[in-house]
Amino acid sequence: MAQEKQFIPKEGQVDFTNIRWCPVVNCLVRYGDKFLLMQRSENLRLYPGCWNGVSGFLDDKKDLNEKVEEELREELGIQKMDILSIRLGEIFDQEAKEYGKTWIVHPILVEVSTDKIVTDWEAQKYVWILWDDFKEHELMPGFDRVLEKLSKIIH
Repeated sequence: MAQEKQFIPKEGQVDFTNIRWCPVVNCLVRYGDKFLLMQRSENLRLYPGCWNGVSGFLDDKKDLNEKVEEELREELGIQKMDILSIRLGEIFDQEAKEYGKTWIVHPILVEVSTDKIVTDWEAQKYVWILWDDFKEHELMPGFDRVLEKLSKIIH
């Protein structure tokens, strides 16, 4: 398996490695009646092996839609033309004492027109599941709250 790449900030990008409060997106990708769940690589420093949505730091000057489009392109190979909608759920804080962090989580529901994806090094597996099947997976801490916030938009 590929090792986690060392983070080197690009110009204008914030390095949240040693910062307590970290704004992030956590995207639940929906295709029809199925949802994408990805298992994080065992080589990741944060939450290895846990099941999650597509996530990333809000670490530059891109707006929320641009950041979501970037994460889906990088992690799934999904292009902007395949994104039907991007909807923000209620933002919440998620404590992570084990990492000395508080995540400022922006739950995002992304509807896409394709289920054809190519994952990058951050995921070791993925599945397309029905809403009721999330409970069968070991979810990343806080992802249950992402689902709770987004259920208000979905149902």
